[in-house]
Amino acid sequence: MIKWLIKKSVKDYKSVEKPEVREAYGVLAGFLGIGCNISLFAVKLTLGLMMNSIAIISDAFNNLSDTGSSLVAVVGAKLSGREADLEHPYGHGRFEYVASLVISFIILLVGFELLKSSVSKILTPEPVSFNWILTFILILSVLVKAWMYSYNRYIGNLISSSVNHATAADSLNDVIATSAVILTTIVGNFIDFPLDGIAGTVVSCLVMMTGYNIAKDTVSLLLGMSPSEETVTQIYEIIESNEYIVGAHDLKVHDYGPGRKIASIHTELSDQTNIVRAHQIVDGLEKRVLKELGIDLVIHVDPIGEDEVGPID
Repeated sequence: MIKWLIKKSVKDYKSVEKPEVREAYGVLAGFLGIGCNISLFAVKLTLGLMMNSIAIISDAFNNLSDTGSSLVAVVGAKLSGREADLEHPYGHGRFEYVASLVISFIILLVGFELLKSSVSKILTPEPVSFNWILTFILILSVLVKAWMYSYNRYIGNLISSSVNHATAADSLNDVIATSAVILTTIVGNFIDFPLDGIAGTVVSCLVMMTGYNIAKDTVSLLLGMSPSEETVTQIYEIIESNEYIVGAHDLKVHDYGPGRKIASIHTELSDQTNIVRAHQIVDGLEKRVLKELGIDLVIHVDPIGEDEVGPID
């Protein structure tokens, strides 16, 4: 279904390297999330009040926080797609990372509030009104969250989006959390134990753990992480595939947001190489890296004497 929606709503959807296409993907995922989460919040809040279940009510407000997260994702997608300007010569791609960080704070705050309510329910337990029809509706909500996990993971992989990966992880946790709520609601109908409050506590802790993990990963991106081994290997393989390159070293990669990576590297060439020829060599390698890896690479030439490299044409 998500592929059909993408084809209908994203113009030139196959060109995921274009900023405007990435933005369209992000906006689509965000609005789908807003629609699904508002619907789930309304349904679960109604069910929670009818069944007097703090676990279901906690799960409902978890979905409400996801609505805010989806809204932040839409704003982040719009801002990160803006063109570079004088103050931000490398573009605004890191807005996407900032959006992920805001989402993590929203998740942490909601999880903490739910934890307080759940602990209170453990200390002063109240009976939960069990209903098979309402429980079946909760099961349907799990399927909705499973679909949200699926499409966010698909889009996240397609456009390399930290926001969609964070949303996918949150949706998967919601699947687990709601399944736990359903199980404890059914079991709690047969035993006299405050399972409802315990389930709410587990859900809230799971929510906060998700927020913490998203915040940790996003802060690492904002601070500047080392490039992946795969990226390093690919760059060196391209550089060293040229017969005139004797060696390469001092690779540095800077991440300014998805699709906005800038790198520099030192390459060794014979000092007998014509300066025009040396320029042609490194220029061709820079263009190849940009085309194959999407990285804007700057190559610095280090001249090496013939006694170190042997004769060269």
